[in-house]
Amino acid sequence: MGNKHLNDKVTLILGAAGKDNMGQVMARRFAKEGAKLVLAGRNEESLKEISEETGGSYVLCDITKKEEIDQMVDETIKRHGVLHSAIQATGWGYLSPFLESTEEDLVKIMNLQFKGPYQFFQSCIPAMTEGGSIIQISSATATIMLDNHAAYMGTKAGIDHVVRTIANEFGERNIRANSISPGLTESPMTAAAMAAPGLKEAFLKEYPLGRIGTSEDIAAMAVFLCSDECFLSGQNLQVTGGLTLRRNPRQSDLDASIAQAMAKLEN
Repeated sequence: MGNKHLNDKVTLILGAAGKDNMGQVMARRFAKEGAKLVLAGRNEESLKEISEETGGSYVLCDITKKEEIDQMVDETIKRHGVLHSAIQATGWGYLSPFLESTEEDLVKIMNLQFKGPYQFFQSCIPAMTEGGSIIQISSATATIMLDNHAAYMGTKAGIDHVVRTIANEFGERNIRANSISPGLTESPMTAAAMAAPGLKEAFLKEYPLGRIGTSEDIAAMAVFLCSDECFLSGQNLQVTGGLTLRRNPRQSDLDASIAQAMAKLEN
């Protein structure tokens, strides 16, 4: 594979407990690049499997609980002495019409997608005594519209701005901070939705590069952001094949595409 870009860089990935999710795809790529991995999330069985596969270790952590975040970072330091890269890859694909979002769901998504990441970064920065890289996995919907995703979009956009303040405040300590924003991505989280006839086609025509993104695309960008070659900070990188040059389909577009596809199946 050539030179490894992340030799011995201690990398903490929170959100790597879902089978073959984006966090696990990043873990596999980072392992190939020579990183020393600590993987975190809530599913111990899955974390154990991916840690054994990648030669890393794991820590159980619920991002909504500050004490668990602090314990996770402390354990990372106990094992490796330093932290070079911290990747926040958790999220909740909350879909709800604006007027129907409940207070319970709003509190839940703010804890998962704003307060939790905020406290994760607060805990990680003091551990980056040799400088480092912070990455927030965001979403193209923090920049362009997608119907029925107001709370999801708002919390992603909010934490993106926090990432910019981190880049501004801690750059003097050689700490970079960036967001990576995927569009619709082929992953376990989107598998059920993309199984709907016609849905993928409605999105696909909005991608100038002619395909839906993959978790491997995101992993490749994350490797660069954590490498010594990177001179980017405070940026929101749209790894979307050009989607933000256009738009996400409206709900009416999705409904029409699905109806057309279903009609073809019935004929």
